[in-house]
Amino acid sequence: MIHTDLFAKLLGVLEAIQARAATPTRLSLGAAASVVALTIVLRYLTAKQSKLITDYATVARTVNDNGVEFDEWDFIIVGGGTAGCVLASRLSEDPNLRVLLIEAGGSSKNVTLSKTPAAFAKLMRSPWDYHLYTEPQRHAGNKKKFWPRAKLLGGCSAMNAMIAQYGAPSDFDEWAEIAGDQSWSWNNFSKFIRKFEKYTPDSRFPHVDPLLRGADGPVKIGYNTHLWLGCKAFIEASINAGIPFSPDFCTTKGTKGTNKAMTYIDSKSTRVTTESAYLTDDVLARPNLKIVIDARVSKVLFDTSSGTPRATGVEFASKSHMNKVGPKFRARAIKEVIVSGGAIHSPQILMLSGIGPAAQLLRHNIPVVLDAPSVGANLMDHPSVNLRFREKTGTTFHHFTPHSLNTTFLLMRDLLRYQLWGTGPLASSIGESVAFFRSDDQVLFPPAEYNNDLEDASSGPDAPDLEVLMCAAAVHSHNIPLSPKLQAYQMIIILLRPTSKGSLLLKSADPWDDPLMDPSYLETKHDVDVLVRGVRAAFKIAHTTPMTSFTDVHASHHPELDHHISGLSDAELEDVVRDRVESVYHPIGTCSMGAGGVVDSELRVKGTQGLRVCDASVFPKLVSGHPAGAVIATAEKLADAIKAHYKS
Repeated sequence: MIHTDLFAKLLGVLEAIQARAATPTRLSLGAAASVVALTIVLRYLTAKQSKLITDYATVARTVNDNGVEFDEWDFIIVGGGTAGCVLASRLSEDPNLRVLLIEAGGSSKNVTLSKTPAAFAKLMRSPWDYHLYTEPQRHAGNKKKFWPRAKLLGGCSAMNAMIAQYGAPSDFDEWAEIAGDQSWSWNNFSKFIRKFEKYTPDSRFPHVDPLLRGADGPVKIGYNTHLWLGCKAFIEASINAGIPFSPDFCTTKGTKGTNKAMTYIDSKSTRVTTESAYLTDDVLARPNLKIVIDARVSKVLFDTSSGTPRATGVEFASKSHMNKVGPKFRARAIKEVIVSGGAIHSPQILMLSGIGPAAQLLRHNIPVVLDAPSVGANLMDHPSVNLRFREKTGTTFHHFTPHSLNTTFLLMRDLLRYQLWGTGPLASSIGESVAFFRSDDQVLFPPAEYNNDLEDASSGPDAPDLEVLMCAAAVHSHNIPLSPKLQAYQMIIILLRPTSKGSLLLKSADPWDDPLMDPSYLETKHDVDVLVRGVRAAFKIAHTTPMTSFTDVHASHHPELDHHISGLSDAELEDVVRDRVESVYHPIGTCSMGAGGVVDSELRVKGTQGLRVCDASVFPKLVSGHPAGAVIATAEKLADAIKAHYKS
């Protein structure tokens, strides 16, 4: 929610301050802000020389080149996203394993908009985003929906809203049942969550049991963010509305309930990504690990001479800013290729490589290596709907898009606080507090007022199917701001267990073409009905004390606000839901585990050798919350299994 070109805008703001400063106080602020700007520039200029590779000839050979080959690796990891960085770090812990990681983007370590918690939305539609859109949604106004996906090391862990909530324990028990492997059950899988966590107890949150949290992992989590007073009031209002307090969403003590959201933000108020956590300077210095950036893998290479296709390497290239594709390079994998491109790009890479539905591959003149109908199927996402209310204390973060001298000063004040002390609104994750509950909760939805014959799509009786995320700022959708002078906050209603499923198909055989993504939002009546119920609950919370100290309950109708929602019938609310539904950025399932799925319980692509997939695409079902932690734990689990296999 900050201007994308931070340095240029900051200099412009400084000039405005210096030109208009008429008092010692203003001059002092201008001088302090100048120091902040100088500090940012100096940090940028003195950044360490990158150890990331853009000279591909040092790790691979050009196609048809008969010279010296630098292309042989034990493991090639395709995609340096949330899972890929974990795998590269953990596998290269064994000095006898040579690991090559290939990432389409660059490093996020010097991307200020990624490091600054409150700035994450400004990464959307930026050079660090793939700019993806779905196919027109037949059950949602026939609109294409924007799907931000990070083109950075760390993947969406470098772009998301940083919420460290992993779902319900029964979600993973359900995975274990689908996969036919109890290693995925909560009792077994949760150890990999604790392995990556580094939680530091916080005296302000004494209800968290540190014994149920990891303390020595690389990923710092905790309550290090700013807390807007309205988000604190949201927690109390949720309790007063009938949602219990949760001491810790990520343990068996409190899957349902309300509290401040724990985040992937460190004690210095900086975002923690899997790049910053796992690809440290010490890790990058390992001689057996090389990381290629700004290169897109166009296909996995196979040896089909034995009948069963065996992955033997990959082909990749880069594309210039002028859209010119560079020379193709090939690298060889002696042991395995692991595809970690995420729920969009992993199935695309498999299909471009000849692994996918045969009819679709032949349509694009791609030689069929293996007819695998499930590749690209089972696409699921968490649909969401925003509600926006006028805020009457004037304390929201609307000044992050400054529109006057006063809001410019407020932004400069917050920049100063954040740069010097790591405090203030820029240290906020924006969505600061949250409530998880069930659509059949008879306290929230009394039987006398609500029909409780909704299908139960949850993974168990203690798993929620609805989430309301309270935000200290409001937008139309994603990062499109409201009218500049409008003080408003928003609640995001998220359907956690949709029953609608879609698919992903190739647009062409060109690896630079985006695939065709159709999540089929709101195809089932269940999804619409549950979201309508979530909207009712959110409105109730907004009008329950102490939220009434922030919600302007007497606000007149405004086309950008939702104070009129309570007067709408369910049928009218259904129309609102279909019109407004958007992604909350959690696509999964396109290379799923399980019978009839793409991979087995050890994430090996069925019908092949030497090929695995590791990212959110292997999830057979959505978790009841935010999937980043489950992706990290999945990569930790696979890394342990691979290292154990090759040591035996």
